[in-house]
Amino acid sequence: MTRRTLKLGAVLVGVGGPGQHHTWLSPEIPGDASVDIRWYIARARQAEAAFFDHVFIVDSQFITPDSPHHYLNRLEPLTLLSAVAVHTTHIGLVGTLTTSYNDPFNVARRLASLDLISGGRAGWNVVATGDGGTAGNYGREEHYDYAERYGRALEHVRVVQGLWNSYEEDAFPRDKEAGVFFDPAKLHALHHVGEHFSVVGPLNIERSPQGQPVIFQAGDSDEGRDLGAEIADAIFTHARTIEQGVAFARDIRARAAAKGRDPERILIVPGFSPIIADTDEEARAAEAAIAGGKDFHRALRELGRPFGWHDFTRYDLDAPFPELGDLGDRSFRTQAAAIKKLARDNGLTLRQVVQSTIDGRRSPFVGSARTVADEIQRWFEAGALDGLNVMVTVPSEFARFTDEVLPILRERGVARTGYDATTLRGNLGLPIPRNVHAARAAQPAGAR
Repeated sequence: MTRRTLKLGAVLVGVGGPGQHHTWLSPEIPGDASVDIRWYIARARQAEAAFFDHVFIVDSQFITPDSPHHYLNRLEPLTLLSAVAVHTTHIGLVGTLTTSYNDPFNVARRLASLDLISGGRAGWNVVATGDGGTAGNYGREEHYDYAERYGRALEHVRVVQGLWNSYEEDAFPRDKEAGVFFDPAKLHALHHVGEHFSVVGPLNIERSPQGQPVIFQAGDSDEGRDLGAEIADAIFTHARTIEQGVAFARDIRARAAAKGRDPERILIVPGFSPIIADTDEEARAAEAAIAGGKDFHRALRELGRPFGWHDFTRYDLDAPFPELGDLGDRSFRTQAAAIKKLARDNGLTLRQVVQSTIDGRRSPFVGSARTVADEIQRWFEAGALDGLNVMVTVPSEFARFTDEVLPILRERGVARTGYDATTLRGNLGLPIPRNVHAARAAQPAGAR
């Protein structure tokens, strides 16, 4: 691996995700930004000019009228990223696809197509769907429970990876003089029969320059952490403090080592929204204005999401937080359990819980460009993160990070000064996975 440098992702959330209630009002953001491909292309180019590793497209497939503005009306990730691919050259293209409501063959083919279109820049953010209402959009009466969601996710990823091994690297000689288009000995069917999927294969698309798309994963439950430690090249997470970040990274790497993986090959890349101003005082004032300007009643409605979009508006705000039993166990269980515990341990009212969710979204990276650079470097050198996923909405705010913070980090050798490779794997410092069939054929006969 090359010298360790900060990895950078740009999370493009158009008119605003959770807690960003008034983002869409900015004069810099078109009202239809979340479905305007020109907005995405411009932001991707802005990130690429700053040598970001990837753009990151989050997704879900169930909404209510109370969903965040960006969630209500947004483009499908791989369609979007395919358009961005032909307007960029180096930046990685990471899209979210759920293992709960997609078939492995379609996922493998769509991601492999994006990988070829982009010249080896595709990444897959693996999620096991938390929004229980999604079940009704796919002909199911009930959402999968946690055990099935994550068992299905692991098998799904392994099947997809198996399909990506359908062709060896040199399967297509395309020798016109000899009249040989492809070598059938280099094509391999999968013949997978498992608990959740049965897939014959092979996949009808060749390998890209990076071998396979990069696997990202997001999930903080025990099941989610185990899945990440098992399959992920990089993990998208959240951390409020440097201590939480260090603890998460150590836990993931310990789990990976226990599974026989090299723990240093897993990148921890939490998401943040830096707030940058000319001085620390101005940045703190901007932070306070953002927090004070958030829509309490919208936050109250958004609180329902981890609980399967439970309606909290029917409760007395100043009464103790309601007893919810096992509500949330089939949705975002870890987040729901954390909210219940916070309320129970501190005797909070519903109003106080909602306010805590507003306060909890505050960024640890607030201040002048130098202050923010100092803090990022402190987290990086402490091992709390290997990179940042920066939430991108208002272009001028993003520019303060790219044009003011990153030059300081480059001077210190923390951030790169240019791209190291033409593929996402290359820029992340990750090895190209060898085709399993070619590797097996290369072994001595007695070792097979």
